[in-house]
Amino acid sequence: MPMKMHELRELIRLVDESKIEEFELENDGTKVLIKKALSDRQAVAIDSPAEVRPVEPEQGNRVEAAPAPVPATEAISPQQAPAATGEEETDLHKIVSPMVGTFYRAPSPDSDPYVKDGSRVDEKTVVCIVEAMKLMNEIEAEVRGEIVKVLVENGQLVEYGQPLFLVKAD
Repeated sequence: MPMKMHELRELIRLVDESKIEEFELENDGTKVLIKKALSDRQAVAIDSPAEVRPVEPEQGNRVEAAPAPVPATEAISPQQAPAATGEEETDLHKIVSPMVGTFYRAPSPDSDPYVKDGSRVDEKTVVCIVEAMKLMNEIEAEVRGEIVKVLVENGQLVEYGQPLFLVKAD
């Protein structure tokens, strides 16, 4: 039986919280290898039995994840924010990706984006979709305010914890 995404996330979390530098699991023809790199990032590869090979950074089938859980919104200082607005922002939050996947600004290619710079959002406003394992996951703002900057291009691969939007909170 193939490993479920929540099981893989739990493995990554457990390895990250431990002093283990490398973890390998083989089960029902699926091989999972988790290595902690010097940059405190993890490389995870899942190989089929026909393609078992060492995990190298240039492999196309790897998944990278941030080592520690990151809340969906997180306050950042004005020094970390881009100077695109021309004035100091004191209540900037970043909306981050809750998973590894492909970022989409709109529900379909011919639709308008959910939000753009200057859009007003509240906690339940859908701001984008992150596609993971052929599932379309709607991401909500989880904060009330105004979108200051969209940080990701449509169709771009995003990582767990990667900032997607900057929001000036109300």
